[in-house]
Amino acid sequence: MVKISVILPAFNSQKYIKKSVESVLAQTMGDFELIIVNDGSTDNTLDAINSFSDDRIRIINQSNQGPGAARNNALKMANGDYIMYLDSDDWFCPDALEIAYGEITKFGTDLTFFQMINYDGEKYYGNDWFDMKTFDENFENRAFKPQETPGSIFDLSVGVCQKIYSHEFLKRINAKFPEGIFFEDMPFFYYVFLKAERISILKKPLYVRRKHTKSITNVVDEKFFDTVPAGQELMRIFIENGWYDAYKFDLLAYKINGPRFALRDMPLKDKPHMFDLIKRDYESIKRTQYYEDFLTQLGPVKKKFFLDVLSSKDYWEFSKTSR
Repeated sequence: MVKISVILPAFNSQKYIKKSVESVLAQTMGDFELIIVNDGSTDNTLDAINSFSDDRIRIINQSNQGPGAARNNALKMANGDYIMYLDSDDWFCPDALEIAYGEITKFGTDLTFFQMINYDGEKYYGNDWFDMKTFDENFENRAFKPQETPGSIFDLSVGVCQKIYSHEFLKRINAKFPEGIFFEDMPFFYYVFLKAERISILKKPLYVRRKHTKSITNVVDEKFFDTVPAGQELMRIFIENGWYDAYKFDLLAYKINGPRFALRDMPLKDKPHMFDLIKRDYESIKRTQYYEDFLTQLGPVKKKFFLDVLSSKDYWEFSKTSR
């Protein structure tokens, strides 16, 4: 056993992955394993990975299955008492593992949040999400339950890399990422967060998130088609775990907004297909007991979007109706 297993999925990451790996190997705490998943890369990612010689590195080579499957496969073979995740274009601050381990063991929590900082190639900068502005000083230096969270839980950062997790806790609740889609960390986060009994936060940046033109969340393109199945998975999780009634007002707004903003912002060539995905989703909702909640719980803007989609035969008709 080691103290921490760091899980690093990589797909066509030759440009940045060396810095990511180096940031782990240079940590002030050395009791870790680094599990790198080469997820079917077609560039020189594997060569970059193999250039490192360190017995703390374990490599999984697999066909391209996406980040969810990569993380799930790595978690199955992890030996650490705690789990941390790293994306292949990002890096840890030098003492990230030592500090994160100290915090989660100090309070005996199931997961601990820490701050992240963005880097755009020229400057470092924060934002309210990654700075955890939702939490005031009353949440620092203690463990708390998810029900104590101020405001809406949907104002929290869902990024899987912004936390350290108890491995025993993840195994006990059978935590898994949805596979075959992007935005897989969103349903994973809410399942893990609401299953947790003890949570803590650390307002110190331990992780640098690289913002560049190929970042998944930086360009609204066909990857955002997956905001629809990710939202469907989120609904399933809340319903099956008995959380729906307590959170439905904010949950339904959150489910509507992801695909709504994606449809608004993506290139015109992608809009008709995105609209069709949303419409099929809404048509399926119409056949369930939750349809009435969408009519009564949504605010006027989101309700209009919901009904306009349902009443339009295609994107072109919708684009005229929704003006």
